[in-house]
Amino acid sequence: MENDNILKNLYLKQFNESNAIAYNQDFISKTSDFQFQLLDNAYRLAGKHYAKIKIAIESNKCESEHCAVELSQLKQLQEAPKASLDFLGSVIAELSVTEENSFDPNNDYRYAAANSLMTGKPGFSKTDGYEAYLDLLRDGSQQIEFRGPAFKRKQNVLFMGSIVEIEVDHPLIINSSALGALIDSDTSLVASTPDIGKDMLRLLPETGLFIQEMINENKELKANAKISEEFIMKNADGTFDYEIIDLGGGKGRNVLKFDMDKIEKKVTPFINAEVAGLMSSEQDAVAAWNVYISKDTSVMEDDQMVQNANAAGSSWSYELDLPLEQDKKVLFEIKYKEYFMNNYLKQFISNQTPAVKEDATVFDLAEAKKAKAQKFLDDNNLN
Repeated sequence: MENDNILKNLYLKQFNESNAIAYNQDFISKTSDFQFQLLDNAYRLAGKHYAKIKIAIESNKCESEHCAVELSQLKQLQEAPKASLDFLGSVIAELSVTEENSFDPNNDYRYAAANSLMTGKPGFSKTDGYEAYLDLLRDGSQQIEFRGPAFKRKQNVLFMGSIVEIEVDHPLIINSSALGALIDSDTSLVASTPDIGKDMLRLLPETGLFIQEMINENKELKANAKISEEFIMKNADGTFDYEIIDLGGGKGRNVLKFDMDKIEKKVTPFINAEVAGLMSSEQDAVAAWNVYISKDTSVMEDDQMVQNANAAGSSWSYELDLPLEQDKKVLFEIKYKEYFMNNYLKQFISNQTPAVKEDATVFDLAEAKKAKAQKFLDDNNLN
């Protein structure tokens, strides 16, 4: 089911973003009817029902004692139009998540199809076989139901002694009471992927790796920001300990060496706090895992693979993996730290040139090796 969601979500995304339908002669030669008339159809019989209840109450011909049931029904009908508008507004807001750039295609694909219908996307009209119904239920709640070509699924059935695959209806039904309960508990119908990049850029200056002078008034790192000297490796005599990189042609230069153990100890509490915040909404954590964290990819690769279902085989299921077990929480924390270190911190610890001008110049590799060997002999009294 998860792979089915990925394939169908990506197809719907590609279909909606493509201009191909403009060249479909069958489509452009016909009228597209987007008049689903949700409210008109829902309230078509409400007036008669309201009048019937009103008469029963006023003539004291109620079926319930003291007209308790009838008075409750009358109140529901009076409040229903506003409730319908509020409900439809909430549905539209929830479905709009499917249009976010970082939308996790592991979400139920029917939400993307329903959004296409509600926003009048080409190919999702009544003419194309789609229907949407708003119904007022006896318990006072309301429901919206979506049907059509995208709201179907494959199902295996036994036919004449053999298993055959058929296509059956798979409508999307959303109840107003259920949706309201989700919203009140800060749970989304469709999981929105957190902006991990924004979070990690904010986290960098908070880690304590940078001195205050490297942070601007907006609490962001300045363009020339460098990691504090206390995290740079030094020799016993207090001079910087360098790593030599080969530039080719017999030339090389020094780059700073960083105390990675000290850096990791420094950033870990901040990362743990960030992960704890993400875990306060586990569906957000699942979305972040599926779209960004799970594959050990780079930010640039993720920007592309959001279009191609980044996690795929390693994705977590909203239906099966929530609530998250402890082993998954631990794994998420480990991978989150790796993602932060590899994609956001790495630029500050890789190929950093020395602040000492004389040490930053390009030099002859052979001469440098001789000098380094001689220094080792001198330091250890081996001459």
